[in-house]
Amino acid sequence: MNATSSARAADKIPWRSTVRLSVLVAVLPLGTSLPSVAAQPVPLAIKGYDPVAYFVLGKPTRGLPEIEYEWNGYRYRFSRAEHRELFKADPKYYAPQFENYCAMALAKGALVEADPENWLINEGKLYIFGKPAPAGPALFQKDLALNIAKANQNRSLIPKH
Repeated sequence: MNATSSARAADKIPWRSTVRLSVLVAVLPLGTSLPSVAAQPVPLAIKGYDPVAYFVLGKPTRGLPEIEYEWNGYRYRFSRAEHRELFKADPKYYAPQFENYCAMALAKGALVEADPENWLINEGKLYIFGKPAPAGPALFQKDLALNIAKANQNRSLIPKH
């Protein structure tokens, strides 16, 4: 290697280092943001209401953050540890039929978040609704079998999570 080629080689090193450093600085924020995307919390079911309470207590009851159970992509909360155990034993029985969505709206082909204060149990199944009577449960009951069938046909509208 002569003096001229040594000088050229020395000139190239800082340029390559600068490019590497630039790439590292550009990529670093991407790498640090990925774990936060992966750590998205599991969504809360029925706004934190206890699904078992509808059956056992006969009324909507808020669950407690310290008594939770994850099932089917949701975090369910319970007002009592015994309710959590009942749910764990048979979650399909206690969970609302259409997740967090209004059964009447789904029967009409729409997706509306339900208000857990508006509810109905029919043949051992929990339905929740977006609006109180005369809409919601009262309207759903006017033609119960047809509305259940329509809501089930539109189940594909419910987003996967």
